[in-house]
Amino acid sequence: MDSTMVVGGVQVPRLVYGTAWKEDDTRRLTALALHTGFRGIDTANQRRHYHESAVGEAIAASGIPRSQLFLQTKFTFRPGQDHRLPYDPGAPIAEQVRQSFKSSLVHLQVSFIDSYVLHGPMTHDGLTAADWQAWHAMEELHDSGQVRFLGISNVSHAQLRELFEKARIQPRFVQNRCYANRGWDRQVRAFCTANSITYQGFSLLTANRAVLGHADTVRIARKYGKTPAQVVFRFALAVSMMALTGTTDPKHMSEDLSVIDFELAPDEVERIEESAIA
Repeated sequence: MDSTMVVGGVQVPRLVYGTAWKEDDTRRLTALALHTGFRGIDTANQRRHYHESAVGEAIAASGIPRSQLFLQTKFTFRPGQDHRLPYDPGAPIAEQVRQSFKSSLVHLQVSFIDSYVLHGPMTHDGLTAADWQAWHAMEELHDSGQVRFLGISNVSHAQLRELFEKARIQPRFVQNRCYANRGWDRQVRAFCTANSITYQGFSLLTANRAVLGHADTVRIARKYGKTPAQVVFRFALAVSMMALTGTTDPKHMSEDLSVIDFELAPDEVERIEESAIA
């Protein structure tokens, strides 16, 4: 399997390094991920959980050409932020999006973003006026050429369907936490597959510790000379996910990238897909 996939005519990496919850170690760990071989980086302009400017410092110091990188960041509504806001909270939502995006370009020291993601709808049910105001502002950024693709995270099937059906520019990426005991977000993934949307799975390990420790996972890992974590990541790629990893361990970074070097048997993929080992 190749380490990249094609989205909208653009080669993007199958594995992406997530920079959430790294705080003062963000620059060091992002630099390490890039040095290890990651070319996809996920962040957000949400200081509560991310240190976007430190990500940018690592990217700039790496010397890796911008053309070789897939950079994804997010706009986060006020309820998801702490006091360190990247926009004026009194400004209209569309202006907040523009201010946050401009700040992200400065933080990341780039002139465009590959994927700009709405960091979750305002509520759990349906899409609000605020969601649409944000999305329309994101569409304008796409029109400007400063954003290649739009995406949404932490989204339900019903919300994704509504966005897809009503948006002028449809999402190319969906990023959700992916639980085996909930069918690996099967309904959302099926909608993505049917509509040329690429599904990004995060918390693939932390949300699925029972899978990692299951005897059958261990058996499969031993069969291929891999770790249970590598089996889970390889399963994710086999069902056409982009897989996010946020490991802080250099050895695990290398192991995560090496999952493209083996394949699971079809029945193994099916059994994991059906949560038979969850």
